Amino acid sequence: MRLTGLAVDAELPDIRQIERELDRLKIERERLGAVNLRAEEEQKELSDKLDAMLKEREDVIDAIRKLRSAIQNLNREGRERLLAAFDIVNVQFQRLFTHLFGGGTAELQLIESDDPLDAGLEILARPPGKKPQTMTLLSGGEQALTAMALIFAVFLTNPAPICVLDEVDAPLDDHNVERYCNLMDEMAASTETRFVIITHNPITMARMNRLFGVTMAEQGVSQLVSVDLQTAEQLR
Repeated sequence: MRLTGLAVDAELPDIRQIERELDRLKIERERLGAVNLRAEEEQKELSDKLDAMLKEREDVIDAIRKLRSAIQNLNREGRERLLAAFDIVNVQFQRLFTHLFGGGTAELQLIESDDPLDAGLEILARPPGKKPQTMTLLSGGEQALTAMALIFAVFLTNPAPICVLDEVDAPLDDHNVERYCNLMDEMAASTETRFVIITHNPITMARMNRLFGVTMAEQGVSQLVSVDLQTAEQLR
C-alpha cells in the first residue's frame, strides 16, 4: 500500500485506467531508446567542459574590463600630454612666426571636436599689415614661412642633435630668404643642434658658418670642397 500511494481505506482505482496508464508509460519508455551506459561519464565530461567554458568566459570578461580601463587611462593621459605639448608648440609657433615675419601674430587652434584626440588643427596667421586668416589664404611665400615656423616649433619641443634641411629656401624670394637665414641664426644660437642646410641660394650660402661643395672635375669623379667662412672672416 505504501508503494501505491493509496491510503489503507481508499478505494482501488479502475483497472482499465491503470492499464492505459501502464501502456502510455511503456510507449514513452520505448521512445527513450536504448539505455546509454556512458551517460554518466558523458554528463561528467559535458559538465567539466561547461565549467571550463564558464571560467574562460569570466577570464574574457575580466580581460575586457581591464582593457577598457587601460584604454580610458591611456586616453586620459594622451589628452593631458597632447594638450601640454600643444600649448608648448603654440607658444613656440607664435614666437617663431613673429620672428620670421618681423611682426604679426599667429596661433594654432583645435577644431571640430571638444576631445583633443579627435580634434582637427587649424592655423590662423596674421602677417604684418594683414587681417587674420587661415593658412590656405596666404601667399605661397607666406605659407612656406608659416609652415617653417610650425615645423621648428614642433622641433624645439624635443631638439635633435642634427637637423638636415633640404632646399627649404627654394620657394622663397630674396627677402624671405633673409628671414629664413635670420631664423637659422636664432635657432643655432638657442639650441645645441647642428644644422646641415642643402641649398643653391647664394644668400643662404653667404650666411652659413661653413660651406661644403661637391664638384665633378672629371666625369664620374666627385670631389668635396669645404670653406670655413668664420675662419676666413677672422683671417681677413
